Amino acid sequence: MSESFAYGASEDPDRNDYFSKLRIQSSQRMQRLLDRSVPFAFHRWLAWVFLALLYTLRAYFVHGYYIVTYGLGIYNLNLMIGFLSPARDPSLSASEGPTLPSSNNEEYRPFVRKLPEFKFWVKSAKSLLVSFSMTFFPVFDVPVFWPILLMYFIMLFMMTMKQQLRHMIKHKYVPFSWGKQTYGKGSGGGKEMSGGSD
Repeated sequence: MSESFAYGASEDPDRNDYFSKLRIQSSQRMQRLLDRSVPFAFHRWLAWVFLALLYTLRAYFVHGYYIVTYGLGIYNLNLMIGFLSPARDPSLSASEGPTLPSSNNEEYRPFVRKLPEFKFWVKSAKSLLVSFSMTFFPVFDVPVFWPILLMYFIMLFMMTMKQQLRHMIKHKYVPFSWGKQTYGKGSGGGKEMSGGSD
């Protein structure tokens, strides 16, 4: 009687099954927690600020891990660019889909981001947690002259934001929308009708 095992499979199928179920259950619990946090944007970003302060304090007190901090900054800068960019590039031809409104009398269309706010928060929070955990392993503490990394990051940030602002001005969009413009009651046009008689 010959037995064949898949590459990487454990000799004990019950053990593999147990760890697989455990991984799936923990993944589902985490997803449930994330799904419940969606409407609480302020609290989520407050938690992000706490994580960022925690990482900053850790990096400050250990006086190292500058490469990790630099990588964290570059990754979050990349996330921010996706957050500030429209899902469809307005510089492409109009035949490829709807464009952003270019005048006040066009139909209102909300700004659709390349990277939605919730995904931006999740990825950024994960990057903070991963970077924080990396500061406990000396292998990631590569000796570098940190002022050069700081200057390079500042230059990269300024050039990237300048390019993003030029793109926004050229294509006349603002990456923040607070909903369709509404007019107050009593301005004449939009009286609400009630079901009862006056």
